[in-house]
Amino acid sequence: MPGNSNSGKENTEKRLEFLFAEIGRQYSGSEAERIIEGIHAVRKSSFRINRLKTDADAVGAKLRELGIGYRNPGWFGDAFVLEETDEAAVRNDDIYGNGEIYFQNLSSMIPPLMTRIEESEDVLDMCAAPGSKTTQIVSLSEGRVNVTACEKDRIRAERLRYNLAKQGCSGVNVLNADARKLDSFLRFDRIFLDAPCSGSGTVLSAEPDTYRAFSEKLVHNSAALQLQLLRKGLSLLKKGGVLVYSTCSVLPEENEAVVMAAMRDGGIEIVPVPERLHDVPALHSRIPDTLLVCPGEEHEGFFAAILRKTG
Repeated sequence: MPGNSNSGKENTEKRLEFLFAEIGRQYSGSEAERIIEGIHAVRKSSFRINRLKTDADAVGAKLRELGIGYRNPGWFGDAFVLEETDEAAVRNDDIYGNGEIYFQNLSSMIPPLMTRIEESEDVLDMCAAPGSKTTQIVSLSEGRVNVTACEKDRIRAERLRYNLAKQGCSGVNVLNADARKLDSFLRFDRIFLDAPCSGSGTVLSAEPDTYRAFSEKLVHNSAALQLQLLRKGLSLLKKGGVLVYSTCSVLPEENEAVVMAAMRDGGIEIVPVPERLHDVPALHSRIPDTLLVCPGEEHEGFFAAILRKTG
């Protein structure tokens, strides 16, 4: 009905207005302008190669054969950014159908690059579906690490299994469980927590579906869940082990505030972001040595921090 349709549109627009107001409140004028400009951008498609099945040279040759323009960001040689809206053409090719590539925003590729994973280490992906980071971890390590992928939702866990199979990531232990309830006797060398969040960093003003569910309540609820997950993850980490915490949000309540709350518990320290990631378009983070990615044409808004367990 027209009345309901108009009301729904007004509510959606108010969600975007609330996000802009929060950005204006939390950031300096110039940084707020950068973020809002990124929200108004048209985001390009990107993907990464699957090292288990191909290499960057072979994929680049295939794209040139198809007449598809692309560029490789300097900080990750496995990544490709499509210059035009050629995603459908790539998805229709065997390099996608065979699992040689995986579509993923550049920002989402950052967490597995934050720490060097050594052969035979025990790795946990706490909120793994649909498998973007799990498959990237296996690809980067060429399958030489022991990966446990945890996903609470049954349907999403099935999607995770599907993507692992398509990418040829055999040997991953998939747990359909709430990561907060994992056995306390478990211990891991590396943990990745890409926590459920409000998605404020993924918002595109021209695409209402990206912010239809966004709300102040979602931000608050997400922050509470994030801290629970982070504390649990740290409890499962071996001494000297590293946990990478990340969200696709640009709001401090879900990012720096969560990390600072966990740090007040003691026994952890911040590890500086690797130099290779210094070329990523960043905003000022309230915690030194963490990474806050500015949204734009190629990147979603994103936060990532490396925490080492010291005690």
